[in-house]
Amino acid sequence: MFYRVMRAERYKMLHSPVWLAFLVLPMFPAFFGSVNLMNNLGLLSLDWNHLWTQHSLFSSYFFYPALVGVYCSYLWRLEHFDHNWNQVLCAPVPVSQIVLGKLTLAAAMTFLAQAWGMVLFVVGGLICGIPISTFPLDALSWLVCGVCGGIAVSAFQLLVSLVIRSFAVPVGIAMAGGVLGLGIAAKGYGYFWPYSLLSEGMSANGSDDGLSYPLFFAACAVFIVLFSVIAVMYLKKSDVKTG
Repeated sequence: MFYRVMRAERYKMLHSPVWLAFLVLPMFPAFFGSVNLMNNLGLLSLDWNHLWTQHSLFSSYFFYPALVGVYCSYLWRLEHFDHNWNQVLCAPVPVSQIVLGKLTLAAAMTFLAQAWGMVLFVVGGLICGIPISTFPLDALSWLVCGVCGGIAVSAFQLLVSLVIRSFAVPVGIAMAGGVLGLGIAAKGYGYFWPYSLLSEGMSANGSDDGLSYPLFFAACAVFIVLFSVIAVMYLKKSDVKTG
């Protein structure tokens, strides 16, 4: 039954315009990060680590939250705007599997977005003239932790997009959450805010120096389960209007 849910969700996304955002948005932090590095070589070194601090700083606080917000809003868009809530809620599929199906698809998108961002990071580094032979092994940690933090953000954004029928408002909340995450992480409370987990996991501006991996993964798991359970309870107990 879960396979049927996933197949339906994949079919809805197959020809979605959201793929354009997926391809284009990660190009901006790659471009701005590379340009910022080259313009500040008096303060920064021409190496992969310093390039990543610039790349991830733009990505984790600004562009990546916006991408997650767009994607999660679109996952609920058909239910909100095509008047098919009755079909969804009356289908012989547990509500929990509907939420899990959307979260699984969002998690897959999170991985693809992070992988695509890493490809652009490598391309930017090569264009800047950084030798590929010095590519850091820490990049694997940045990728894995970035995906986990991104899934936590996706779980929150799916809940927001479920409750708020507007497409644009949840995207605005995602962008605000990313900016707010900058201040929260700077205060040392990054484990208590999903958007800060994204930046902490991606080592934005070298923030992984003091990262506690057990605490980080535990916080991601708590947020993912918490927001998913709230979404399931909302669908079960709320009278979702179909007008």
